[in-house]
Amino acid sequence: MEILTKELIQELLAADQAPCLSLYMSTDRTHPEKLKNPIKYKNLVSKLEESLLQKYSASEVKEYLEPFETLVKDNSIWNDTKDGLAVFSAKALFKVVVLQKSVEELAIVADSFHTKPLRQYLQSGDHFHLLGLTLNSIRLFEGNRHSLTEVELVDDKTTTEALSEELTENQFVVESYIGIGSDGSAMHQGRGGKNDENDVETERYFRAVANTIYERFSKPTGWPLILAALPEHHNLFQKVNKNPLLLTNGIAINPTSVSPNQLAKMAWEIMEPEYNQKLDSMVDRYQQAKANGKGSDDYKEVAVAAVAGRVDTLIVEADRIIPVRITNLETGNTQKKDLSNPKVDDLLDDMGELVIKMGGQVMVLPTEKMPSESGLAAIYRY
Repeated sequence: MEILTKELIQELLAADQAPCLSLYMSTDRTHPEKLKNPIKYKNLVSKLEESLLQKYSASEVKEYLEPFETLVKDNSIWNDTKDGLAVFSAKALFKVVVLQKSVEELAIVADSFHTKPLRQYLQSGDHFHLLGLTLNSIRLFEGNRHSLTEVELVDDKTTTEALSEELTENQFVVESYIGIGSDGSAMHQGRGGKNDENDVETERYFRAVANTIYERFSKPTGWPLILAALPEHHNLFQKVNKNPLLLTNGIAINPTSVSPNQLAKMAWEIMEPEYNQKLDSMVDRYQQAKANGKGSDDYKEVAVAAVAGRVDTLIVEADRIIPVRITNLETGNTQKKDLSNPKVDDLLDDMGELVIKMGGQVMVLPTEKMPSESGLAAIYRY
């Protein structure tokens, strides 16, 4: 099981031994619907098999699919599903990523991994973390405009150990420690008292939380962080915080006094203006660039510019699949192909990988936010 980070995506992009097998599926969390997850998984593995058999022998296909067959027998995966699952396999590489967001079902065999959904998951402007903090508990959530899902800190030994180390390094008093609250949240226990917010102990506690959340969650994902805490705790947390992703605006409330659904609504009220401003700014940049001859939404033109390293920013549509292959990495020539071909991936995914390797940036947007109808829009450097 892998934690989704920018480094993991870079590792997948660096894989250069075909075939590269990519599988995405949504998963159900609750019984009895979750019993169908292995069945959906097997159906997608069958699609990988059909694609592989177009080029490889039966014995080779069996070898390529062996890790997938082993995974279907792993009850630890299927007993603790979230909202999505992504599996990647190539020679000497097998990665399983559990996602807190549902994804479109996809099974692709190609010369490279299909990483567009992961890139959208990490970079999407509507993604954020929400930290619910009191003097007695720590709760962390992953959120977007559709949902808010709690991160299980109790089961994350690395986070608990890191927090304990932070407290030790800050010479926190012996009688204070990290335990487990009755609600399953990570819990801080100290001396208590009505003036805790001004006490040195509380300051050290907040600093430890801020540092650990930054190192373990904010830094790897690049997502904004929203603080939900009592009004009197916000200034102190902002004072000791060194996390540049912490938003100035927070939720001034005891986070244990409201439901996750209420927290989600409050968080999105903070995030929505930033999300829309970011996307509007990018669309404006593209439209201005196109008007000046430094932008295009024609995939043939963009492919030529991408291989030449001319693309500064590539905007691609999240749920669009274009079965086209870049046949020449020197000229950018393209050719329409069948997606079931074991050498063909989505053009938008391939183009995104190419732009990243050339030092450009890629934004994956939902259909309704796209500035073009072709599935992509590029802003050129020159």
